[in-house]
Amino acid sequence: MSASEPLRQETSQRGTWDDVRELPPSAKLVAKVLEYNDTMTQQQIADETLLPSRTVRYALNRLDEENVIDSRFSFSDARKRLYSLDIES
Repeated sequence: MSASEPLRQETSQRGTWDDVRELPPSAKLVAKVLEYNDTMTQQQIADETLLPSRTVRYALNRLDEENVIDSRFSFSDARKRLYSLDIES
């Protein structure tokens, strides 16, 4: 790293809907479903959107890259993760 390069710090800033606009249609659909439902598992999202699990996983990864979702482990089943939308208004 040279002195002229800016120091990149990892920030936990939340994304916006503008960040979602540039994503694939599957990610937009998953974001909208999470907007209307508080917290869902990957399987619940797949059932609601009728998308394959692999596509939902890809969409969730893209949304996570844009910092527009929050994920945490489920207390009832630690093998599952719960996803919710975390967008600045």
